[in-house]
Amino acid sequence: MTKFVPNKGHSRTALIFYFHLKKTAAESYRLLGEAYGEHAPSQKTRERWFQHFKIGDFDVADKEHGKPPKKYEESMK
Repeated sequence: MTKFVPNKGHSRTALIFYFHLKKTAAESYRLLGEAYGEHAPSQKTRERWFQHFKIGDFDVADKEHGKPPKKYEESMK
């Protein structure tokens, strides 16, 4: 067995692959579970990504969340 541990990008790319093969989120979990074991993405994560794919969003990069950082001038007040 290899010591490969998938990162988020690997898992998300694999999810796109299963999405295009018309697999369900549950089927993708079974398949990723066989390959990645405890490192497979959770059910909530898989379902969220499949929703992105269904609307045509295939960008697997992390998005910025929360408040935008304060500007340098504002932080000096």
